[in-house]
Amino acid sequence: MLASQFVFHLALKRDEVESFDRYPFSLPAVKTLDRLELHPHVTFFVGENGSGKSTLLEALAVSLGFNAEGGSRSFNFGTRVSHSELHEHLRVAKGVKRWRDGWFLRAESFFNVATEIERLDEGPGGPRVIDAYGGRSLHEQSHGESFLKLMHERFGPRGLYLLDEPEAALSPQRQLDALRRLHELVRQGSQFVIATHSPLLMAYPDAWVYRFGAGGIERVRAEETAHFRVMREFMADPARMLAQLLNS
Repeated sequence: MLASQFVFHLALKRDEVESFDRYPFSLPAVKTLDRLELHPHVTFFVGENGSGKSTLLEALAVSLGFNAEGGSRSFNFGTRVSHSELHEHLRVAKGVKRWRDGWFLRAESFFNVATEIERLDEGPGGPRVIDAYGGRSLHEQSHGESFLKLMHERFGPRGLYLLDEPEAALSPQRQLDALRRLHELVRQGSQFVIATHSPLLMAYPDAWVYRFGAGGIERVRAEETAHFRVMREFMADPARMLAQLLNS
């Protein structure tokens, strides 16, 4: 299993950080970061908004050569420079075998990636880029449809896939569809690192779940996350929880 792992761990080069009092190094998840081991197949980053999970995932992606706004490593565009300098201070341990395919998904900038695909296809010669995504413009589909098309048509075996909140446009049923496709790709030798709020996704068997919080990063079971507990308690008795919430 380890022989086929593409990324083993990431580490913060702490001696190169000038100050831990400024962003993004002031984030508890970064401030306390030393070395973070990644699962050979699926690793989840979980935490509240602003906890640093997306910031760390983005830094990992950029340090591996992916475009900061998303896409494969062949994408090279930018609509607005917004990523932090964290990637400059990461040391990433990669396996001997290289990944055959790779993609960095950012839910917030997926629109920009779809636009870039259309721009590339306006040029002369060569096969159309959109043909690798099912042949239909991603702008002509809903956000959820286009993301699932990405997973089913573009993602392939032995790939490294970094996904930032992929559930953002997916219904619960579509999240299960994405989970099924993720499992197919894992069985074909792929590795995933996913930042998510979805209890459905983080329930994937044998995955490692890292919780980002005020004390830094810690590895937990999916059932120990607030996301899982809140969803379970709400579904067990929605009337009681709504009464407590709305009458408080």
